[in-house]
Amino acid sequence: MKMKLKVLIPVLLISISAGIFAFARIGGKDTPPGRYEAIITLIGQILKEGHYQPKPIDDAFSKQVFAKYLRNLDGEKKFFLKSDLDALKPLETHVDDELNGAPLEVFAKTNELIKKRVAEAATIYPAILAKPFDFSKDEKILMDPEETDWPADAAAREEAWRKSLKYRTLEKYSELIDTRDKEKTKQTDAELEAEARGKVKKVYDRYFDRLKNRMKDDERFAMYVNAITTTMDPHTDYMPPLEKRSFNEQMSGKFYGIGAQLREEDGRIKIVSIVTGSPSWKQGQLKADDVILKVGQGDKEPVDIGGYAVDEAVTLIRGNKGTEVRLTVKSVDGTTKVVSLVRDEIKLDDTFAKSAIINGEHKIGYIYLPEFYADFNDRQGAFSYDDVAEEIKKLKAEKVDGIILDLRFNGGGSLPDVIKMAGLFVPEGTMVQVRSRGGETQQQKDRDKSVQYEGPLAVMVNEFSASASEILAAAMQDYKRAVIIGSPSTFGKGTVQRLLELDNFVRTDLGGSLGAIKLTVQKFYRADGGSTQLKGVIPDVILPSAYYEVGEKKDKNALQWDEIPKADYSTWRDPVDVAPLKANSAKRVANNEAFQIINENIATLKKLDEQKNYPLSLSAYKADEKKNTAALKKYDAVNDKVKPLNITSLGVDLAKIKDDTVKMARNRDWLKFRTRDAYLTEAVNVMEDLIMQSYPKLKNNFTEAKTKEPK
Repeated sequence: MKMKLKVLIPVLLISISAGIFAFARIGGKDTPPGRYEAIITLIGQILKEGHYQPKPIDDAFSKQVFAKYLRNLDGEKKFFLKSDLDALKPLETHVDDELNGAPLEVFAKTNELIKKRVAEAATIYPAILAKPFDFSKDEKILMDPEETDWPADAAAREEAWRKSLKYRTLEKYSELIDTRDKEKTKQTDAELEAEARGKVKKVYDRYFDRLKNRMKDDERFAMYVNAITTTMDPHTDYMPPLEKRSFNEQMSGKFYGIGAQLREEDGRIKIVSIVTGSPSWKQGQLKADDVILKVGQGDKEPVDIGGYAVDEAVTLIRGNKGTEVRLTVKSVDGTTKVVSLVRDEIKLDDTFAKSAIINGEHKIGYIYLPEFYADFNDRQGAFSYDDVAEEIKKLKAEKVDGIILDLRFNGGGSLPDVIKMAGLFVPEGTMVQVRSRGGETQQQKDRDKSVQYEGPLAVMVNEFSASASEILAAAMQDYKRAVIIGSPSTFGKGTVQRLLELDNFVRTDLGGSLGAIKLTVQKFYRADGGSTQLKGVIPDVILPSAYYEVGEKKDKNALQWDEIPKADYSTWRDPVDVAPLKANSAKRVANNEAFQIINENIATLKKLDEQKNYPLSLSAYKADEKKNTAALKKYDAVNDKVKPLNITSLGVDLAKIKDDTVKMARNRDWLKFRTRDAYLTEAVNVMEDLIMQSYPKLKNNFTEAKTKEPK
């Protein structure tokens, strides 16, 4: 029977004009391929025929993928031997053949080999940790895998493990000595050394339990496919079914679960708190500090989750709305019970827009937007545009003199929402240009002539502001509508992805879902014609960066910067004059102790990052630790150098949560975190300058509007 493929209209990750991809029959075979073969062949066809700027899928591409996959499997070079790499080398030019329908030899052989080597290493670490380490011996470990080769033989591999385990034990041993000296306990050095080895062994017991018993072939296969897709570009990802579900949950800001917040502690999954109104809260049996031992789906055999990481446990506990999950729980009093819960919708409040008032010389509104969320599957769900519009409405009711929109750490999201959101601040016009694979360019416009907020506006960004965040910041900058404040540049992700369900390409049942691919299909350009790709957005007011080596430019597979013709657009009627704002800020920053400390900290971190060899003797380790701690300790005082902001929640918001002690506590923490934020404080200073710059214009606009009111 021949395999038939359907024509696919792609599901949009971010809404742009729909295209249609048609692909040929998989592999040209009469017998349907297996699930892995179908995925690889589909991925190959989609990359070639649908990617925005596909690289040639040839031997050079294969070598890149092969090297990346081996790094993903064994990044620290402690499993494979040099002879393994020699044996696998003939396969390094085979990836392109597999993408064109050849048998999956690369995955099959590497998967078989890594499982064998992991099983061998699982016998090495307990034997090493069973004997005391001599921390008086003067030796070092090279920690940079880029500068080390694969072990020549089994003895060299064991030596690599010995040094690595010795260093991990030395870290624990040093901590235990400090605790003993501080608390003046009477433990001997030998007892502390044994305790340190025991702690390290627990960590590696859990690590190897995952590698040997819980990491399935599907997971390693997903690593292989992603080595292929991310070599095409960093944002083209393969998503197995469970990962796709998590992606949808993140985009929508909600999921279906039981409403218990979890943490991992000594290999056990503990409940931290219960979300008010959730199934766990309504059912009433689960309490903070209860330990979850097993997770069962309905009446099926429960899974023992001892040693699981939190994300693994969460994957089992979450599921479809209305389905039953049974938890075997050990309570604080020592009793064990089975708790049956029916999953329901849980909203991630921390994902949504939130506002506050900063009182000072002027009354300033502050809006925090962690991502451009959109629930594409539920029209009644949360959309970032609607929420930000509501926050602006509330702030205008408070008669704020200016608004700061905080997009720091906002990695992007929904394109329709960011376009409409930009329209809250400027009249209709092109907010971003989008170019497709064939060179066609579309101008994505806000067509609403009204402006919800006309007052002074500042947008905060940093190196982690990406994609939709960069679109909004760039639009406000091109229209001269706002002052952009932040790190030397934003992330630099100027590409558009679509989510393609691989199941939609095949009619034959291949033994489970094939997953999805998030495919780069278009590229963003600003209204002024420049791409946001790679270069990002350079703020008007640049503040010292608290990070380094962050952004798109770090990845050698990133698409390059270019530009297209400028769109037809008009700047804001009262363009922001950024020159004096920039000059005033530079003077303040130069004399700001907090920013001086931040700069010193970055310089120290860069220096530490250059260190390749680390001591394995206690005396040398302590000397390094003392020197580094002294250098980094200054950073702990950053907040002390920041004058506290008078930041408060809106009364209308507090009224909604006043009876919920958990939400009230989280709200207090949210405000406290921002009270001594050097970057927000300087943004407030810039806004104060902008308000003074804009005030005469605002006064004139208000007077003019009053004279035009109907009599």
